[in-house]
Amino acid sequence: MATIKNKLINEKSPYLLQHAYNPVDWFPWGEEAFAKAKQENKPIFLSIGYSTCHWCHVMAHESFEDEEIANILNEHYVAIKVDREERPDIDSIYMKICQMMAGHGGWPLTIFMTPDKVPFYAGTYFPKESRHGMPGLVEALVKLHKKYVEDPDHISEVTDSVRDALEHTVEEKSNIRLSKDTTVQASEQLRRMFDMKNGGFGGAPKFPQPQNLLFLLQDYQFNNNEASLKMVEHTLQKMARGGIYDHIGFGFARYATDKKWLVPHFEKMLYDNALLLTVYTNCYQVTQNPYYQQISEEIMTFIIREMMGPDGAFYSAIDADSEGVEGKYYVWDDEEIFDLLGEDLGALYADTYGITPHGNFEGKNIPNLIHVDLTSIAKAHSMTIDVVKQKLETARGTLLTAREKRVYPHVDDKILTSWNALMIVGFASAGRIFGNNSYIETAEKAMKFIEEKLFVDNRLMARYRHGEAKFKGYLDDYAFLLWAYVELYQATFSTAYLEKARKLTDQMIALFWDKKNGGFFFSGKDSEQLISSDKEVYDGALPSGNSVAAVMLTKLSYLTGAASYLELTDEMFYTFFHDVNRQASAASFFVQSLFLAEYPTKEVVVIGSKNDPEYQRILQIIGKHYLPNVTVLAANQDNNLSKVAPFVADYQQIGDQTTIYICENFSCQQPTTDVNLALKQLGIMTD
Repeated sequence: MATIKNKLINEKSPYLLQHAYNPVDWFPWGEEAFAKAKQENKPIFLSIGYSTCHWCHVMAHESFEDEEIANILNEHYVAIKVDREERPDIDSIYMKICQMMAGHGGWPLTIFMTPDKVPFYAGTYFPKESRHGMPGLVEALVKLHKKYVEDPDHISEVTDSVRDALEHTVEEKSNIRLSKDTTVQASEQLRRMFDMKNGGFGGAPKFPQPQNLLFLLQDYQFNNNEASLKMVEHTLQKMARGGIYDHIGFGFARYATDKKWLVPHFEKMLYDNALLLTVYTNCYQVTQNPYYQQISEEIMTFIIREMMGPDGAFYSAIDADSEGVEGKYYVWDDEEIFDLLGEDLGALYADTYGITPHGNFEGKNIPNLIHVDLTSIAKAHSMTIDVVKQKLETARGTLLTAREKRVYPHVDDKILTSWNALMIVGFASAGRIFGNNSYIETAEKAMKFIEEKLFVDNRLMARYRHGEAKFKGYLDDYAFLLWAYVELYQATFSTAYLEKARKLTDQMIALFWDKKNGGFFFSGKDSEQLISSDKEVYDGALPSGNSVAAVMLTKLSYLTGAASYLELTDEMFYTFFHDVNRQASAASFFVQSLFLAEYPTKEVVVIGSKNDPEYQRILQIIGKHYLPNVTVLAANQDNNLSKVAPFVADYQQIGDQTTIYICENFSCQQPTTDVNLALKQLGIMTD
């Protein structure tokens, strides 16, 4: 491997730094690379990945550390490396092109393009040499360079068709509006895709898809659809029992390679755990089943222990590989379990978690509860269930201590605004629902970090690492942070969060809103202009920025009385009519905004003294219940709420008592000082 540094050495991205000593003369994305390509009339080899991506590691080792490949690239191409987590704007456009050209996508993403940044060939992982019908990278590099030099007309034809295809991906606003029916379509589509046996949607590989589960919880609430709640519960229980869940250290892996959730792709992403935390917490609200609270709290325990930095911000991801082997940190030999736990406790643990001499993953064992019933285990070992649980917890602690002595996987420690915002949402809502202020404080500390480190000249940035905030924030950064502010307001009723939410929203509209066709572009007006302006409503591994923006604009309109926010959401129902109507379940988070806009909702204003037990009681009780159709504002003598929600100025307190106003469909009932009556009007029964 070469010891000469390339131009990635000055970057902060852990992914780019992993390639800084490759013999390939990598450039970061930027003008220097494009100027060189134009000046020397060389095609560009663009490689996009991220630091915890297993197949990115494989391709790096096979090809980018290889002198033969490096010589071809250095002589005939300008090679550019991009971290997709830092530059999702670049990744989104070229992934879309790859899917159009190759019929599939994924990472590493490999693009051959002209110095004008227009692709003429695209793919994902290439082995070094051709095998199993896959073209090898050596062959592709040689043939495509020859084509580029000897047949420029063909290259122009391809790039013209790519430009044309990109233009057609931007849909114009429809004159038809999405309606209530769309929520029913999304629900029915998800039901058809649902795996009745194993939970989740579709077959292997199987992803958690938390945005679908969040939608189904709302479908249960708004449409009283029992089937939707059953789908959520079945999925959450199957996932938490599977190997995709880390039964020793907690937290979820990115996806399962099988339909039963047994074998994970072992990397752990911040965003998955953030969204799943929110789903488990909300499901606890709906069902009051303590199992969902347990999983929620275990996720937070894992995040605080392994993914939170000393300053309170959250790291991006933990690699699947350690010592060059996928999953090595997480799997166990049968003998190792018995050596650590002894014969009796080892036997109990092995019976419970499916540990066998032959293993369930390449001769090793992934602990799981897929085929286990604790009642049967207790009976077989002549113990009560409580004793079994106690002993298993002792065993887990022993195994975790032993595991922590292993070589730990690589951690991508960059701080991404959007993913941190999602984790703030998770901690803030968990703190409110479980009545645990320490979780809210964790959320507030992370928010403070974003406010202090990730705003530069009042502009939100996307990434922070080693003292550097870089890359102007994308739509996801603004929309997800808006969600975090709304959740922090609901958890604390601090007016400051509502003020900041309004300010952020107004900036988001100014930077990203498409005045011609509605909806939000992915990149801001002040950002680098790429070969296409991307505008996405479909959810991927994360809800789309437009989806979250639509839901939050609606909520913020109800919270502040700003009708202009609701008008923008309404315009989006025209903008995205064709996309969402084509496959509503692919934009399940966006469809949540239709629940808020098309179904009856209630606004609650509580006016009183912070020190009045009744004021505290009603806010706490409402906060613990799952009421997605209810917006709550809390006014007291200290918080000057009317400054950010002017309509509240008209609401008066009756005497010195806590006073509650409940409004529905823009008409308010008589105010009451009877907390139990107000709760009853909200459908909450008190003892």
